[in-house]
Amino acid sequence: MRFAYENADTYLRWKAGNYVDLQGDEADELDDRIDEFHDWHRKNALPKYVRLVREASVRFDDGLSRQDLDWGYDALTEQTRESLRKAAELAAPMLDRLTPAQVAQIERRLAEDNRQFQRDYLRGSERDRRRKRAKFVTDRLEDWVGKLSQAQTERVREYAERMPMIYELRDRDRKRLQGEVLAVIRARQARERLPQLIASWERGRDPAYVKALQSWRDQYFALLMDIDRELSPEQRRRVHGNLRRYAEDFEALAAQ
Repeated sequence: MRFAYENADTYLRWKAGNYVDLQGDEADELDDRIDEFHDWHRKNALPKYVRLVREASVRFDDGLSRQDLDWGYDALTEQTRESLRKAAELAAPMLDRLTPAQVAQIERRLAEDNRQFQRDYLRGSERDRRRKRAKFVTDRLEDWVGKLSQAQTERVREYAERMPMIYELRDRDRKRLQGEVLAVIRARQARERLPQLIASWERGRDPAYVKALQSWRDQYFALLMDIDRELSPEQRRRVHGNLRRYAEDFEALAAQ
């Protein structure tokens, strides 16, 4: 965690370079803006992460409820919203100065991202995709609790069999948001409109997607509550250890 965070600025520079080629003064300005964002995040976001992780540990002690999971989801969403808004505020002046060729470069990269999304989530039969989802959820849970029991693994399989297949809707929503962002950049209105647009990414969603997301969230939270009730003492200790380490890492990084 600490190593990754300390090198996040390098990653962001590399990632930005995949979307648009900047040279000379433009590249120097990008470096400065990434450094400013990293400093802002360390001072403003990390202390909130510490408080959130500590509260999550207290809530976990009492057994997870739907209210706890809603709190966690809303808290993470709000933190994401704040960071995206700040990043957009810093990037907007540069985006308003992009040339048509640079905007076209971003369009091509987004198109490649969309093709990769289709390869990752829309290929194969529904059965194969549900199996892939079950493996993904199992892997993420085992990162937190260790090896799942047979009963816990079966519960994940049941979830994967019943969950709504939202990837086609998600694909369309990604393209909707990409189109809105590109329109703002082409109009050179990023400074005025981009921060709010990015921070309100769910605005304008297809009602069918909103409904499917709510159904997915309901089923996923039910899975987490069932898994929580079936955790062994060893699994609980592992979760507490993970939460403690996250809090310690966030606190140490914020203090630097």
